[in-house]
Amino acid sequence: MKRLLTSGLVAATALGLAACSERAQNETAEAGNAIAADTAATTSNAVNDVDAATDRALNSAENSLDRTGAALRNSGDRAADATGNAMVRAGEELRDKN
Repeated sequence: MKRLLTSGLVAATALGLAACSERAQNETAEAGNAIAADTAATTSNAVNDVDAATDRALNSAENSLDRTGAALRNSGDRAADATGNAMVRAGEELRDKN
């Protein structure tokens, strides 16, 4: 029964497509082309949006790393200065004791 029903639907569909006028076929093709063009444009826009978001994220990460590097460099400089000053004071105290 299912096979007979399916065969009938396939035959009806085939007849329906064969009976379509050339104008209807052209309109269908034009609609398909319009859908394809819209899909391509939407995909292109999405790719551009993702690229722009990726660029912004990477620039933000780069700036954060630059600031972190500068902060570490400044901390290292302050620590070295503090160590040097402590050594100078220790040397002066040793000299004063002698």
